[in-house]
Amino acid sequence: MRRVQRHPVPPGRNSMHYWPQVAGFWRSGWNLFWIVTARYVPWLTVKNAIYRMLGMKVGRDVSFGLMAMVDIFFPQDITVEDNAIIGYNTTILTHEFLTGEWRRGPVHIGKNVMIGANCTILPGVAIGDGAVVAAHSLVNRDVPPGALVGGVPARVLRPGGQGDPSDDDAKDG
Repeated sequence: MRRVQRHPVPPGRNSMHYWPQVAGFWRSGWNLFWIVTARYVPWLTVKNAIYRMLGMKVGRDVSFGLMAMVDIFFPQDITVEDNAIIGYNTTILTHEFLTGEWRRGPVHIGKNVMIGANCTILPGVAIGDGAVVAAHSLVNRDVPPGALVGGVPARVLRPGGQGDPSDDDAKDG
């Protein structure tokens, strides 16, 4: 089960109509400007500085790939620990709007985690240290440390403790 807070909305309108009350109009605009800027900036230190300015907890030597998108409403609920790689065009969400409610939950990405391109990380999940998320995966539950996960939804392809996944490339070539 994901760690999310549920917030019901009155019947008749879906929860997305309430986004200005949920996240704040001006704060969301400010966050959007800086997050879109960071998506295109090629310098990792500048990207990380922007994310820290918005309240994200970003460790040392973290690498966000081009076009990676973090939550514009609650970036402060995202923690990315040291030496993690977030792949190209990956989305990290800390909120979700549904018809009858909206949800909010923190995302924690551990040390030495590698997340492939085009992944989506849903609110309320934790990705353990040394885990690998295969490209184009939907992470809708916690990922154990050292595990290789992939798919939609992501499932464990190789449990943790099986060695460094980057060694696979060395064996092939």
